[in-house]
Amino acid sequence: MQALRWHGIKDLRLENIEQPAALPGKVKIKVEWCGICGSDLHEYVAGPIFIPENAQHPLTGEKSPIVMGHEFSGQFFDFGEGVTKIQVGDREVVEPVFACGECDACRQGKYNLCDKMGFLGLAGGGGGFSEYVAADEHMVHKIPESVSFEQGALVEPSAVALYAVRQIQLKVDDKAVVFGAGPIGLLVIEALNASGASEIYAEELSEERTAKAEDLGAIVLDPNTYDVVEELHKRTNGGVYVPYEVTEVPPVLTQAIESAKISGEIMIVIIFEKEALIKPNNIVMNERNLTGLICYDDVFPALISLMENGYFPADKLVIKRIKLVDVIEAAFESLLIEEYQVTILVSPHA
Repeated sequence: MQALRWHGIKDLRLENIEQPAALPGKVKIKVEWCGICGSDLHEYVAGPIFIPENAQHPLTGEKSPIVMGHEFSGQFFDFGEGVTKIQVGDREVVEPVFACGECDACRQGKYNLCDKMGFLGLAGGGGGFSEYVAADEHMVHKIPESVSFEQGALVEPSAVALYAVRQIQLKVDDKAVVFGAGPIGLLVIEALNASGASEIYAEELSEERTAKAEDLGAIVLDPNTYDVVEELHKRTNGGVYVPYEVTEVPPVLTQAIESAKISGEIMIVIIFEKEALIKPNNIVMNERNLTGLICYDDVFPALISLMENGYFPADKLVIKRIKLVDVIEAAFESLLIEEYQVTILVSPHA
Protein backbone atom coordinates (compact mmCIF):
# COMPACT_ATOMS: atom_id res chain seq x y z
CA MET A 1 0.00 0.00 0.00
CA GLN A 2 1.03 3.65 -0.33
CA ALA A 3 1.99 5.54 2.82
CA LEU A 4 3.56 8.89 3.66
CA ARG A 5 6.58 8.42 5.93
CA TRP A 6 8.73 10.92 7.84
CA HIS A 7 12.46 10.38 7.36
CA GLY A 8 13.70 13.75 8.64
CA ILE A 9 13.22 17.52 8.43
CA LYS A 10 11.67 18.42 5.05
CA ASP A 11 12.06 14.75 4.11
CA LEU A 12 8.65 13.13 3.61
CA ARG A 13 8.43 10.22 1.21
CA LEU A 14 5.42 8.53 -0.35
CA GLU A 15 6.44 4.88 -0.28
CA ASN A 16 5.02 1.43 -0.91
CA ILE A 17 4.96 -0.60 2.30
CA GLU A 18 3.18 -3.73 3.47
CA GLN A 19 -0.40 -3.45 4.67
CA PRO A 20 -0.74 -3.78 8.46
CA ALA A 21 -2.04 -7.12 9.71
CA ALA A 22 -5.17 -7.48 11.84
CA LEU A 23 -3.32 -8.96 14.80
CA PRO A 24 -5.11 -10.10 18.00
CA GLY A 25 -6.95 -7.22 19.63
CA LYS A 26 -6.58 -4.96 16.60
CA VAL A 27 -9.03 -3.54 14.08
CA LYS A 28 -7.89 -2.98 10.49
CA ILE A 29 -9.38 0.18 9.01
CA LYS A 30 -9.60 1.37 5.43
CA VAL A 31 -8.74 5.07 5.69
CA GLU A 32 -11.22 7.46 4.07
CA TRP A 33 -9.92 10.90 5.06
CA CYS A 34 -6.99 12.17 7.12
CA GLY A 35 -6.43 15.76 8.22
CA ILE A 36 -3.11 17.57 8.34
CA CYS A 37 -2.43 18.70 11.89
CA GLY A 38 -0.23 21.57 13.00
CA SER A 39 1.88 18.92 14.75
CA ASP A 40 2.47 17.24 11.38
CA LEU A 41 3.66 20.54 9.94
CA HIS A 42 5.94 21.14 12.94
CA GLU A 43 7.50 17.72 12.42
CA TYR A 44 8.00 18.52 8.74
CA VAL A 45 9.83 21.79 9.27
CA ALA A 46 11.40 21.41 12.73
CA GLY A 47 11.12 17.79 13.89
CA PRO A 48 11.59 15.46 15.48
CA ILE A 49 9.30 16.69 18.25
CA PHE A 50 7.09 13.69 18.97
CA ILE A 51 8.64 11.36 16.40
CA PRO A 52 11.24 8.93 17.84
CA GLU A 53 14.33 9.31 15.69
CA ASN A 54 17.36 7.76 17.39
CA ALA A 55 15.71 5.29 19.77
CA GLN A 56 12.55 3.19 19.63
CA HIS A 57 9.42 4.60 21.23
CA PRO A 58 8.84 2.74 24.52
CA LEU A 59 5.26 1.78 23.68
CA THR A 60 5.37 1.15 19.92
CA GLY A 61 8.91 -0.16 19.64
CA GLU A 62 9.31 1.94 16.48
CA LYS A 63 11.49 4.80 15.33
CA SER A 64 11.72 6.79 12.11
CA PRO A 65 10.89 6.38 9.35
CA ILE A 66 7.27 6.31 10.54
CA VAL A 67 3.92 6.67 8.76
CA MET A 68 2.32 10.03 9.58
CA GLY A 69 -1.29 11.08 10.14
CA HIS A 70 -3.37 10.92 13.32
CA GLU A 71 -6.60 12.76 12.41
CA PHE A 72 -8.46 10.20 10.34
CA SER A 73 -11.70 8.38 9.70
CA GLY A 74 -12.37 5.11 7.95
CA GLN A 75 -14.42 1.97 7.82
CA PHE A 76 -14.08 -1.55 9.11
CA PHE A 77 -11.95 -3.80 6.94
CA ASP A 78 -10.79 -6.69 9.12
CA PHE A 79 -10.22 -7.55 12.78
CA GLY A 80 -8.00 -9.80 14.83
CA GLU A 81 -8.74 -12.44 17.41
CA GLY A 82 -10.39 -11.16 20.57
CA VAL A 83 -12.09 -8.13 18.98
CA THR A 84 -15.74 -8.08 20.08
CA LYS A 85 -17.12 -4.53 19.65
CA ILE A 86 -16.56 -3.96 15.95
CA GLN A 87 -18.83 -5.33 13.23
CA VAL A 88 -18.80 -5.39 9.43
CA GLY A 89 -20.04 -2.06 8.11
CA ASP A 90 -18.95 0.01 11.11
CA ARG A 91 -17.69 3.51 10.39
CA GLU A 92 -14.88 4.55 12.68
CA VAL A 93 -12.47 7.15 13.98
CA VAL A 94 -9.38 6.41 16.03
CA GLU A 95 -8.36 8.09 19.28
CA PRO A 96 -4.62 7.92 18.53
CA VAL A 97 -3.12 8.17 22.03
CA PHE A 98 -0.70 5.51 23.26
CA ALA A 99 -0.44 5.25 27.06
CA CYS A 100 1.25 2.75 29.36
CA GLY A 101 -1.67 2.30 31.78
CA GLU A 102 0.72 1.99 34.71
CA CYS A 103 2.24 5.40 35.57
CA ASP A 104 0.73 7.85 38.09
CA ALA A 105 -1.05 9.84 35.37
CA CYS A 106 -2.60 6.73 33.82
CA ARG A 107 -3.76 5.47 37.22
CA GLN A 108 -5.53 8.81 37.68
CA GLY A 109 -7.23 8.44 34.30
CA LYS A 110 -5.07 11.20 32.79
CA TYR A 111 -3.68 9.01 30.05
CA ASN A 112 -2.86 12.07 27.94
CA LEU A 113 -0.17 12.88 30.54
CA CYS A 114 1.32 9.39 30.51
CA ASP A 115 5.09 9.28 31.11
CA LYS A 116 5.48 7.37 27.85
CA MET A 117 2.64 8.97 25.90
CA GLY A 118 2.79 8.94 22.12
CA PHE A 119 0.48 9.31 19.14
CA LEU A 120 -0.35 6.82 16.44
CA GLY A 121 0.93 8.55 13.32
CA LEU A 122 3.75 10.28 15.21
CA ALA A 123 5.23 7.61 17.49
CA GLY A 124 4.63 4.66 15.19
CA GLY A 125 1.79 2.18 14.92
CA GLY A 126 0.90 3.22 11.37
CA GLY A 127 -0.84 6.42 10.39
CA GLY A 128 -3.73 7.98 8.52
CA PHE A 129 -1.63 9.05 5.52
CA SER A 130 -1.88 5.51 4.20
CA GLU A 131 -4.46 3.20 2.73
CA TYR A 132 -4.96 1.06 5.84
CA VAL A 133 -4.31 1.33 9.58
CA ALA A 134 -4.48 -1.34 12.29
CA ALA A 135 -5.33 0.09 15.71
CA ASP A 136 -6.05 -1.40 19.13
CA GLU A 137 -9.78 -1.99 19.60
CA HIS A 138 -9.98 0.35 22.62
CA MET A 139 -8.75 3.24 20.43
CA VAL A 140 -11.61 2.86 17.96
CA HIS A 141 -14.84 4.87 18.23
CA LYS A 142 -17.85 4.29 16.00
CA ILE A 143 -19.42 7.22 14.17
CA PRO A 144 -23.07 7.22 13.07
CA GLU A 145 -24.28 7.58 9.49
CA SER A 146 -25.21 11.20 10.22
CA VAL A 147 -21.50 12.03 10.68
CA SER A 148 -19.70 11.99 7.34
CA PHE A 149 -16.21 10.56 6.91
CA GLU A 150 -14.97 14.10 6.27
CA GLN A 151 -16.47 15.25 9.54
CA GLY A 152 -15.05 12.13 11.17
CA ALA A 153 -11.56 13.27 10.22
CA LEU A 154 -12.26 16.38 12.32
CA VAL A 155 -13.08 14.41 15.47
CA GLU A 156 -9.49 14.23 16.74
CA PRO A 157 -8.59 17.93 16.39
CA SER A 158 -12.06 18.92 17.57
CA ALA A 159 -11.45 16.82 20.68
CA VAL A 160 -8.47 19.05 21.47
CA ALA A 161 -10.72 22.10 21.24
CA LEU A 162 -13.52 20.59 23.30
CA TYR A 163 -11.04 19.48 25.96
CA ALA A 164 -9.59 23.01 26.04
CA VAL A 165 -13.04 24.42 26.80
CA ARG A 166 -13.89 21.71 29.31
CA GLN A 167 -10.69 22.38 31.26
CA ILE A 168 -11.82 25.94 32.00
CA GLN A 169 -14.61 26.69 34.46
CA LEU A 170 -16.53 28.55 31.77
CA LYS A 171 -20.03 29.76 32.63
CA VAL A 172 -22.77 30.10 30.06
CA ASP A 173 -22.60 33.91 29.92
CA ASP A 174 -18.79 34.23 29.97
CA LYS A 175 -16.83 35.96 27.21
CA ALA A 176 -13.78 34.44 25.51
CA VAL A 177 -11.17 35.32 22.91
CA VAL A 178 -9.21 33.02 20.62
CA PHE A 179 -5.83 34.31 19.48
CA GLY A 180 -5.32 32.74 16.06
CA ALA A 181 -8.10 31.45 13.81
CA GLY A 182 -6.16 28.59 12.25
CA PRO A 183 -7.49 25.01 12.26
CA ILE A 184 -7.44 24.51 16.04
CA GLY A 185 -8.46 28.11 16.74
CA LEU A 186 -11.57 27.72 14.59
CA LEU A 187 -12.42 24.48 16.39
CA VAL A 188 -12.01 26.21 19.77
CA ILE A 189 -14.48 28.86 18.56
CA GLU A 190 -16.96 26.11 17.69
CA ALA A 191 -16.40 24.39 21.05
CA LEU A 192 -17.11 27.73 22.75
CA ASN A 193 -20.33 27.95 20.73
CA ALA A 194 -21.34 24.57 22.11
CA SER A 195 -20.43 25.66 25.65
CA GLY A 196 -22.73 28.67 25.61
CA ALA A 197 -20.16 31.46 25.75
CA SER A 198 -22.02 34.76 25.37
CA GLU A 199 -19.41 36.52 23.23
CA ILE A 200 -16.52 34.99 21.31
CA TYR A 201 -13.77 37.21 19.96
CA ALA A 202 -10.84 36.26 17.76
CA GLU A 203 -7.61 37.98 16.76
CA GLU A 204 -6.65 37.22 13.17
CA LEU A 205 -4.80 38.87 10.29
CA SER A 206 -5.79 36.62 7.40
CA GLU A 207 -8.91 37.63 5.47
CA GLU A 208 -9.69 34.01 4.67
CA ARG A 209 -9.42 32.85 8.28
CA THR A 210 -11.35 35.92 9.42
CA ALA A 211 -14.20 34.92 7.11
CA LYS A 212 -14.20 31.39 8.54
CA ALA A 213 -14.18 32.67 12.14
CA GLU A 214 -17.03 35.09 11.42
CA ASP A 215 -18.96 32.29 9.75
CA LEU A 216 -18.74 30.45 13.08
CA GLY A 217 -20.04 33.49 14.94
CA ALA A 218 -16.84 35.09 16.26
CA ILE A 219 -16.21 38.83 16.44
CA VAL A 220 -12.84 39.21 14.74
CA LEU A 221 -10.33 41.94 15.64
CA ASP A 222 -7.56 42.71 13.17
CA PRO A 223 -4.36 43.73 15.02
CA ASN A 224 -3.54 46.05 12.11
CA THR A 225 -6.68 48.00 12.97
CA TYR A 226 -6.89 47.69 16.76
CA ASP A 227 -4.77 47.51 19.84
CA VAL A 228 -6.47 44.18 20.51
CA VAL A 229 -5.90 44.10 24.28
CA GLU A 230 -7.21 47.62 24.72
CA GLU A 231 -10.17 46.96 22.45
CA LEU A 232 -11.10 43.75 24.31
CA HIS A 233 -11.00 45.50 27.68
CA LYS A 234 -13.21 48.28 26.28
CA ARG A 235 -15.76 45.96 24.67
CA THR A 236 -15.97 43.55 27.60
CA ASN A 237 -15.74 46.01 30.48
CA GLY A 238 -12.47 44.77 31.92
CA GLY A 239 -11.35 41.78 29.85
CA VAL A 240 -12.59 38.33 28.88
CA TYR A 241 -12.84 35.42 31.26
CA VAL A 242 -10.75 33.10 29.11
CA PRO A 243 -8.26 33.88 26.34
CA TYR A 244 -7.02 30.93 24.25
CA GLU A 245 -3.52 31.20 22.76
CA VAL A 246 -3.36 29.17 19.54
CA THR A 247 -0.63 30.93 17.54
CA GLU A 248 2.70 29.91 19.10
CA VAL A 249 3.84 33.53 18.70
CA PRO A 250 5.49 34.74 21.97
CA PRO A 251 4.18 38.35 21.83
CA VAL A 252 0.67 37.01 21.28
CA LEU A 253 0.97 34.98 24.48
CA THR A 254 1.59 38.29 26.28
CA GLN A 255 -1.52 39.71 24.61
CA ALA A 256 -3.54 36.70 25.75
CA ILE A 257 -2.44 37.17 29.36
CA GLU A 258 -3.15 40.90 29.33
CA SER A 259 -6.59 40.47 27.75
CA ALA A 260 -7.89 38.36 30.65
CA LYS A 261 -10.08 39.95 33.29
CA ILE A 262 -9.24 39.84 37.00
CA SER A 263 -9.07 36.16 38.06
CA GLY A 264 -9.40 35.12 34.42
CA GLU A 265 -7.91 31.92 33.01
CA ILE A 266 -5.47 31.84 30.10
CA MET A 267 -5.26 28.57 28.18
CA ILE A 268 -2.35 27.64 25.89
CA VAL A 269 -3.57 25.25 23.18
CA ILE A 270 -0.44 24.98 21.05
CA ILE A 271 3.04 23.44 21.15
CA PHE A 272 5.75 26.11 21.25
CA GLU A 273 8.91 25.33 19.30
CA LYS A 274 10.81 28.15 21.05
CA GLU A 275 10.85 29.77 24.48
CA ALA A 276 8.41 32.58 25.21
CA LEU A 277 9.14 35.33 27.72
CA ILE A 278 6.30 36.55 29.93
CA LYS A 279 5.99 39.14 32.70
CA PRO A 280 4.91 37.26 35.84
CA ASN A 281 3.38 40.41 37.33
CA ASN A 282 0.80 40.38 34.54
CA ILE A 283 -0.43 37.21 36.19
CA VAL A 284 0.28 37.95 39.85
CA MET A 285 -1.19 41.44 40.12
CA ASN A 286 -4.54 40.35 38.67
CA GLU A 287 -4.65 36.83 40.14
CA ARG A 288 -4.91 35.39 36.66
CA ASN A 289 -4.35 31.70 36.01
CA LEU A 290 -2.12 30.44 33.19
CA THR A 291 -2.43 26.84 32.10
CA GLY A 292 -1.97 24.59 29.09
CA LEU A 293 -3.03 21.22 27.78
CA ILE A 294 -1.80 18.34 25.71
CA CYS A 295 -4.39 16.61 23.54
CA TYR A 296 -7.40 15.30 25.56
CA ASP A 297 -8.85 12.49 27.60
CA ASP A 298 -12.30 10.89 27.44
CA VAL A 299 -13.97 13.43 25.13
CA PHE A 300 -14.47 11.51 21.88
CA PRO A 301 -18.01 10.23 22.72
CA ALA A 302 -19.19 13.73 23.72
CA LEU A 303 -17.58 15.23 20.62
CA ILE A 304 -19.25 12.72 18.28
CA SER A 305 -22.58 13.47 19.98
CA LEU A 306 -22.09 17.20 19.36
CA MET A 307 -21.39 16.44 15.69
CA GLU A 308 -24.66 14.52 15.50
CA ASN A 309 -26.34 17.71 16.70
CA GLY A 310 -24.79 19.88 14.01
CA TYR A 311 -21.62 21.22 15.62
CA PHE A 312 -18.19 21.15 13.95
CA PRO A 313 -19.52 21.05 10.38
CA ALA A 314 -17.02 19.99 7.73
CA ASP A 315 -18.43 22.41 5.14
CA LYS A 316 -17.43 25.39 7.32
CA LEU A 317 -14.05 24.05 8.41
CA VAL A 318 -12.50 22.21 5.44
CA ILE A 319 -11.15 24.24 2.52
CA LYS A 320 -9.18 21.72 0.48
CA ARG A 321 -9.41 18.01 -0.31
CA ILE A 322 -6.51 16.29 -2.04
CA LYS A 323 -5.19 12.86 -2.98
CA LEU A 324 -2.46 11.15 -0.98
CA VAL A 325 -0.23 11.10 -4.07
CA ASP A 326 -0.25 14.90 -4.06
CA VAL A 327 0.13 15.42 -0.32
CA ILE A 328 3.69 16.76 -0.15
CA GLU A 329 3.45 19.54 -2.73
CA ALA A 330 -0.26 20.28 -2.55
CA ALA A 331 -0.50 20.22 1.24
CA PHE A 332 2.70 20.39 3.30
CA GLU A 333 4.54 22.76 0.98
CA SER A 334 1.46 24.88 0.30
CA LEU A 335 0.82 25.27 4.04
CA LEU A 336 4.27 26.80 4.41
CA ILE A 337 3.55 29.30 1.64
CA GLU A 338 -0.16 30.00 1.99
CA GLU A 339 -0.47 30.85 5.66
CA TYR A 340 -4.20 31.48 5.34
CA GLN A 341 -4.88 27.76 4.85
CA VAL A 342 -7.35 26.26 7.25
CA THR A 343 -8.08 22.50 7.22
CA ILE A 344 -6.84 20.20 4.46
CA LEU A 345 -8.11 16.63 4.17
CA VAL A 346 -6.23 13.89 2.37
CA SER A 347 -7.70 10.72 0.85
CA PRO A 348 -5.60 7.68 -0.11
CA HIS A 349 -8.46 6.24 -2.16
CA ALA A 350 -9.83 9.33 -3.97
